[in-house]
Amino acid sequence: MRHGDKLNNLGRKTAHRKSMLANMASSLILHKRITTTVAKAKALRIYVEPLLTKSKDDSTHSRRTVFAYLKSKEAVDMLYKDIASKIADRPGGYTRILKTGGRLGDNADMCFIELVDFNENMLSAKTPVKAKASRRGAKKKTTEGATAKTTKATPAKDVAETSTDEPKSE
Repeated sequence: MRHGDKLNNLGRKTAHRKSMLANMASSLILHKRITTTVAKAKALRIYVEPLLTKSKDDSTHSRRTVFAYLKSKEAVDMLYKDIASKIADRPGGYTRILKTGGRLGDNADMCFIELVDFNENMLSAKTPVKAKASRRGAKKKTTEGATAKTTKATPAKDVAETSTDEPKSE
């Protein structure tokens, strides 16, 4: 029985698993996005997120600790130069896993794992999310007092431009 065993061994011995995760973490840091299986991506997320948190503190001790895990000078340099400045204000959740479907040969679940702050498509497509309708399909009612309060707080010329009561005649 595996009581309390939270580590996914990924079908590998300890030395092989550690070196595989170190190589995958270095690749993720250097390339910002890699393709792998879902199980490996979840194990990599547990492996790399504490390293990203540790990179926020640029000290000799934290650099040596991160290097002991990554075993790549280029990855450590990239982590402290480029990535640490972008994730400085983020409290956690530095990676994103996007599932892509089954692999062609054995139908293994495949995915992308990427650094959140480096996906330009997701950053540029920040659109407001619409409020979800209730199960009954009823729409929320707006009160007249709430709209009157908002128009009183805005300056007079902005109210004239944004008023929808009367159509503008130009």
